[in-house]
Amino acid sequence: MTSKVDVEGAFLFEQPFARVPYENYRKVFRSSQKHLEREYGAIQSIVEDVSTSVKTGTVKRDEIASAIDGMISRTEMLKRKLSDLRDSAGKPTQDVIRERLQHMATLENLNSTAEVEYTKWADQRLDRWLVDWCLRHGKEKTARRIAREKDIEVLVDLDLFSDIRRIEGALSEHSCTEALAWCSENKASLRKVKNTLEFELRLQEYIELCRSNKKQEAILYLRKHLISWQDTHLVHIQQASGLLAFSSGTTCRPYMRLYDPLRWNTLMESFRRSIYMLNTLPSEPLLNLALYAGLASLKLPACYEHSTKNVDCPVCDGETGSGSTVQGMGLGKLAEEVPSSYHANSTIVCYITKKIMDADNMPMAFPSNGYVYSREVSCRMLQMSSDSIQLIYALGDGRDGSEKQRDSDLPKNWSIVSVHRIEESFYFIISCMLKYQVIFIILSTDDVSLRLSLLFL
Repeated sequence: MTSKVDVEGAFLFEQPFARVPYENYRKVFRSSQKHLEREYGAIQSIVEDVSTSVKTGTVKRDEIASAIDGMISRTEMLKRKLSDLRDSAGKPTQDVIRERLQHMATLENLNSTAEVEYTKWADQRLDRWLVDWCLRHGKEKTARRIAREKDIEVLVDLDLFSDIRRIEGALSEHSCTEALAWCSENKASLRKVKNTLEFELRLQEYIELCRSNKKQEAILYLRKHLISWQDTHLVHIQQASGLLAFSSGTTCRPYMRLYDPLRWNTLMESFRRSIYMLNTLPSEPLLNLALYAGLASLKLPACYEHSTKNVDCPVCDGETGSGSTVQGMGLGKLAEEVPSSYHANSTIVCYITKKIMDADNMPMAFPSNGYVYSREVSCRMLQMSSDSIQLIYALGDGRDGSEKQRDSDLPKNWSIVSVHRIEESFYFIISCMLKYQVIFIILSTDDVSLRLSLLFL
């Protein structure tokens, strides 16, 4: 069975795949624009000064020539800067964008998921997701090795996560310098989405000055970097001002929270959310998101009950916990974070055959205990060859002789396994029949209940 390739769905899921290099190229463009505007402004200022001097006649010919040489020198320097920027960052980023767009264009040319090219594309996508998972969990060496061996280095965001790791490493060492530099590079984008990471970093630097008892420096820092945020963070600024009167060992709860070293962990999480947001990266690994979609369609409350656990169900992948509950392990652990599947109509699955019971395979329940099995279970046994199974119904009241005497009439190479109530041992019977193939069954009745004996070679 083949199906059509869902191109739109794949493109929707792969937005970060094309967005990350695009954001990198925007940074290159903004950097080039800043160089151009700065040098152009300086050259324009020189031109205006020379023009004014010429009109007033207060400038000498040598001074005019020197000013023109200065403008030429600035223009040549600007050309070199733009050329270096293009060769070092612009052109490589363009190459990455081109390679990724060509990779996505391959999907548009496919008509069916059964094609060999689609299998190759899907395998490559899985490799990309594995690299993404490794990068998000700090396994950079493993990620780089996979990318190198699979030749997908231009298709994964190694440089982006390298920057994330570098900045988070600085934050873990209680330094905001790297993170503030990143905020400065992306100031316009952060302001557009009303992100407050820069304020949080500035506030933390102010707190560290107060922790070190550098009161005068803290006051100057407050005036220079925090007062400008008063329109949106006035309450936080007022509370921070109170730190000047409290030491780091205070027991006053509002200021204990500000002095809490765990704020650095919060800053790292805030930074990661911010950089993910600017690059349209999801907070979860792409591999997890892909698995969530399938697990959500399979998850049921019964998956976490040991008595109803199905070995063929990926959501039931778990270990027995306390009581009858199952603690999720592997995919079962991952499925704990997704909602249970919604079914408009109930579906009953046979406990033995693991097949759905419907109008063609109707459920059959024992009246004594309510256990339900499919009709196929009994029909399959009855349709087996007589060479494999023999059914002898010894109907009677059980008073024709003891079971030992009745057993003497059996062939010598047959033996009794057990005698049970049929309602309580149905699953055991079928399991034996499936396992041994050759089974001899004697059914008998008495005043109490229907009994049977299982025998096998």
